[in-house]
Amino acid sequence: MNDIDAIRQEQTKALRSLCQELIPTNAFYAPRLREAGLDLETMTLEDFSAKMPFTTRAEWTHDQLDHPPFGTNLTYPVNRYIRFCRTSGSMGRPMIWLDTRETWDAMLDCWVRVFKAAGVVQPQPVFFAFSFGPFLGFWTAYEAATKAGHLCIPGGGLSSVARLRLMLETQPKVLCCTPTYAIRLAHVAETEGIDLAKANVKVIIVAGEPGGSIPATREHISEHWHGARVFDHHGMTEVGPVSYECPAEPGVLHVMEDAFYPEVIDDELILTTLRRPGSPLLRYRTGDVVSAERRSPCACGTEELCLLGGILGRKDDMTVIRGVNVFPSAIEEIVRSVDGVEEYRVELFSRNDQAQMKVLIESPGGDAARRDLEKRFQQALFLRIPVELAAAGSLPRYEMKAKRWVKLPDDGGSTS
Repeated sequence: MNDIDAIRQEQTKALRSLCQELIPTNAFYAPRLREAGLDLETMTLEDFSAKMPFTTRAEWTHDQLDHPPFGTNLTYPVNRYIRFCRTSGSMGRPMIWLDTRETWDAMLDCWVRVFKAAGVVQPQPVFFAFSFGPFLGFWTAYEAATKAGHLCIPGGGLSSVARLRLMLETQPKVLCCTPTYAIRLAHVAETEGIDLAKANVKVIIVAGEPGGSIPATREHISEHWHGARVFDHHGMTEVGPVSYECPAEPGVLHVMEDAFYPEVIDDELILTTLRRPGSPLLRYRTGDVVSAERRSPCACGTEELCLLGGILGRKDDMTVIRGVNVFPSAIEEIVRSVDGVEEYRVELFSRNDQAQMKVLIESPGGDAARRDLEKRFQQALFLRIPVELAAAGSLPRYEMKAKRWVKLPDDGGSTS
């Protein structure tokens, strides 16, 4: 879908159909739609945005807690749903999402678009370095690849070393994982004396963290994987796969507007799911901070919404340090620009009623790397952020979403 007029027409048609389907049976959204006073026969996108209230994560979380186990945001009887997924719990209690066969297939179609945008078109081996827990991204990526005719190699239940050895045996051209885990695998390969060049990976598709659209992180991954091209995308269990990386401009994500009606309000991405009527979200406040642009057209030919730099951060992750807004993505960019930092951790604490932060790093570069990183923080953020060296192997390693930001008790950083 390329032309903006065609995009708008299809979104309007899909949105009217969706809302009409929710009114009779969806106990979560039917009252909200009635109260909004929308004429579902003639409703425009502008009407919908003006009259329909936002949906917040807290609202559907409380709904599931009040109406266990699945909540009231179900349009059909439970026996019509065939897939169970759960959020990671990285923002609190894990919550459940159900899908019908039709809505699951619609999400697979979105993931097929992610593969195509990354140039993964002809059948080829794809390695999935996931544990295959109950998280939607793992399963949709794997099943979409099978749907597209690719040879799918699951790495669930294996150690990092075992995964690397399996990759050497099977020669996958594509690797799917988080940015953090792509870096972790490279470090394990170096420790174990495994030559990643022999794995022959040409494309690495990443998600789950902002790192895939951060230039320094992309370069770090590509360098360690002998020039493999890194492609980013993003999604969430509650909405499904949302974006794909622009084939013509690295670091730019396009929202798949045949599946979503996106809005950007005060730099926050708001999404309405158009192809998931069994458990929809209308005007959902994702909390994702973005810089959006509409091109007519983009260099890749589409007019789908551009997210410049991907997901820049999250509203609830931003920390204000001495008057400066600091996002995790900014720290990641600076840390990855320093050679030899194997892992890091950010510690937040309060001292004299002021928010403070310090960064711990593991690096064979020792004190030189520590001083270099402090200098780069000062130059980029105009902040003095203390950097401390951690013992080799002492910081946690991650396979899924990394949890590098830790809140300490007040004056928890007194040793710096």
